[in-house]
Amino acid sequence: MLLVVTYSRGARTTLRNVCRSHESTVIRRFGRATLFAETELGAFLALRLRAKHGDDVQIERTRPLNEFAAVPEPIREAAAAYEDRETPSTPYAKFAAGTDHPDPETMRDADL
Repeated sequence: MLLVVTYSRGARTTLRNVCRSHESTVIRRFGRATLFAETELGAFLALRLRAKHGDDVQIERTRPLNEFAAVPEPIREAAAAYEDRETPSTPYAKFAAGTDHPDPETMRDADL
């Protein structure tokens, strides 16, 4: 997929118009950002926006996250355990303290 993010009012207006005109290419809209299908038309539309608005448009190529291949098991287990906690207002750092769950500071600096 192609992620197109806009940073100006004019770029957002053009993006909205492009999305209305080419609905079949739009995977999902997020207001200032849109996911286009990774097709030649999707690339054309994204590049057209950048040609018109310059640095007010950012284009990124994305791919779905396979959590089982990309995310270590301790992180997946910690996420599930945290969502299953008894007190919903407990912050993760406090929840993880004194357990085998990964520390948030360690996770912050670790690349996937």
